[in-house]
Amino acid sequence: MATDVTVPTLGESITEATLGQWLKKPGDQVNLDEPIASLETDKVAVEVPSPVAGTMGEQVVAEGATVNVGAVIARIEDGAGATQTAAPAPAETPAQATVAESDVNPAGPAETPALKSDPMAPHAEVEGEGHLTLSPAVRRVVLEHHLDPSKIKGTGKEGRLTKDDVLAAAKTGQPQAAPQTESAPALAPQGEAPKEATAAVPAAAPAKSYQPAILAGERREERVRMSRLRQTIASRLKEAQNTAAILTTFNDVDMSAVMDARGRYKDLFEKKHGIRLGFMGFFVKAAALAARDVPSVNASLEGDEIVYHDYLDVSVAVSAPKGLVVPVVRNADRLSFADIEKTIADFGKRAKDGTLTMDEMQGGTFTISNGGVFGSLLSTPIINPPQSAVLGMHRIEERPVVKDGQIVARPMMYLALSYDHRLVDGREAVTFLVRMKEALEDPTRLLIDL
Repeated sequence: MATDVTVPTLGESITEATLGQWLKKPGDQVNLDEPIASLETDKVAVEVPSPVAGTMGEQVVAEGATVNVGAVIARIEDGAGATQTAAPAPAETPAQATVAESDVNPAGPAETPALKSDPMAPHAEVEGEGHLTLSPAVRRVVLEHHLDPSKIKGTGKEGRLTKDDVLAAAKTGQPQAAPQTESAPALAPQGEAPKEATAAVPAAAPAKSYQPAILAGERREERVRMSRLRQTIASRLKEAQNTAAILTTFNDVDMSAVMDARGRYKDLFEKKHGIRLGFMGFFVKAAALAARDVPSVNASLEGDEIVYHDYLDVSVAVSAPKGLVVPVVRNADRLSFADIEKTIADFGKRAKDGTLTMDEMQGGTFTISNGGVFGSLLSTPIINPPQSAVLGMHRIEERPVVKDGQIVARPMMYLALSYDHRLVDGREAVTFLVRMKEALEDPTRLLIDL
């Protein structure tokens, strides 16, 4: 007897998802509540647990398929002797094309395990090594470093490769995958014409240019289907451009005072709270202070009405393997520095693990995006509807500035505020940044509410 596995309820207003990855193969033993599949929704990845203990049976849908809430995606057979049923084969993509006969090694199999299919393909299988499933992010790093994934030990769930595993292998010099180049005609000796060009040419004809054969290197393409998260990001950002009147204003901040405060108190702060004192706590506090003077930056448009909030829920842009996600720090204006830093650090860790919940991704009245961690000097961030503004942080670098009539070097950061001009006036946007600049250049203002 078999038990159906259905798509669970995914959250408010979410009716469908994409089956991102099977975590169990037909015939595998499954425990009660053990994850058997991963679903990608508009916001996060959700694991589907097994409703019973038994043996993995039929996989009704293939990876990459769209499934509705309540739909049957698999069946769990009773006991350990259930019949194995092959999973439906996913649609073939160019990245999964089979190797041409001319590329097969005529000398026979190599000493190392032979690849049954392209190791960079989403479902590569290696003899003696079981089933290798590479996420798009991992596959991209493998390709960049020309590594053989079958030679890398995975530290993820059930031994799966992670991006960190591949980067570590690249640093330690793991064996590289053999380049798959097509045969090319050999270059002719210097002074001789290529063998293909030995035919006589009329004297009046212009000389043909010679294109040398490429013996080393390769030209490759990879097609990877957009994840549901990436599709949603693209749709929402385009929607913001189409509907909002987006404008960006800039200012720069002397970070000397903040850096000095961190230098003096970071050890005591970490010892007392168990978390490092970062920059985000200062910026969240400064944004909360500025939003009190300029409430429209923390407001939103709903139809022809403006909704003002007496709280600040900050959406913090966090980089995840499948794209940018924006978990929300609730009531950030009422939190301490330690609570802000702990919350953001937890979000960052769980974004990499893919364990953020949909409730943590919804809402938000204002967004802060820190491109500085990637080296960005300046940018024009796009607002996150229905919010009316987003703050862009950038890298800190020493630049010459004039202080008291003297040219001195100071650690400076550019701030960018993109805002919906339908709701926020230019004067209000500039005032908001000036208030933040004042608070960051004199952090005492954050303590005495000035």
